[in-house]
Amino acid sequence: MTVTEVRKHAVGDEGGMGYLQSVPRRVVTIYLPLLIFVIVLLFPFYWMAITAVKPNEQMTNFNDYSPFWVVSPTLEHIKYLLFQTSYPGWLLNTVIISTAATFLSLLASVFAAYAIERLRFSGSRQVGLGIFLAYLVPPSILFIPLSLMVFNLGLYDTSFALILTYPTFLVPFCTWLLMGYFRSIPFELEECALIDGASRWQILTKIILPLSVPGLISAGIFAFTLSWNEFIYALTFIQSSENKTVPVGVLTELVRSDVYEWGALMAGALIGSLPVVILYSFFVEHYVSSMTGAVKE
Repeated sequence: MTVTEVRKHAVGDEGGMGYLQSVPRRVVTIYLPLLIFVIVLLFPFYWMAITAVKPNEQMTNFNDYSPFWVVSPTLEHIKYLLFQTSYPGWLLNTVIISTAATFLSLLASVFAAYAIERLRFSGSRQVGLGIFLAYLVPPSILFIPLSLMVFNLGLYDTSFALILTYPTFLVPFCTWLLMGYFRSIPFELEECALIDGASRWQILTKIILPLSVPGLISAGIFAFTLSWNEFIYALTFIQSSENKTVPVGVLTELVRSDVYEWGALMAGALIGSLPVVILYSFFVEHYVSSMTGAVKE
């Protein structure tokens, strides 16, 4: 039997992946869906990019200019955004708040996930389910009691108001994600360490956490992204312009009554999305491996 015959026998002319040998079928089942997916995914970024460098007269004059292309691009909108607004301050506030909230959330989630998955106490599964259900509570309900706490503690219009409230929705999700990853680590490693006299703290810091680096990176990416894009809490707890985050500052400061500064708005949205894109690009391999480890059991 030749190599070709063996390959046909293994794959099959009608079964397996044999149906992809036909060019029209490959176009319909692979290339066309991928093309649609890429267009849908990248078109918003393309639209933001061309609008950010498009002169004002081209944004409304569709008779002389195409809405999908830009003629004589300009950097006036970006200069206005960076040098005549508080956008650099909003960007710095967002970085500080997102980083601090992510760190606190990961710290709490590691202890919670380890206790639920590795200590095997009575009712641990119910506690894990309750933590995940807490993530499903919409922020539109939580921000009312949280606002009372923020006012009573004197944290209104400060970065600490967001740093301390963001973990209310970050910790449940990160805990659920880390629970799935901790579950994939063999219990035998922990039992051997206990036999050798290691404490729970040593097991967590020297065995579990080093093996869970992809899961920690994935949870950190999710937490940072959710913090970066959060809007309701930032709108409710922050008032002064210099303390706002990017999502709130762009919307409240660049929209005046019925006047929309589309060039600056799109430039702010585009620049504001770059840190998250860069973060994903650096850790995409760890992110994929952590998601695989979290769901395989």
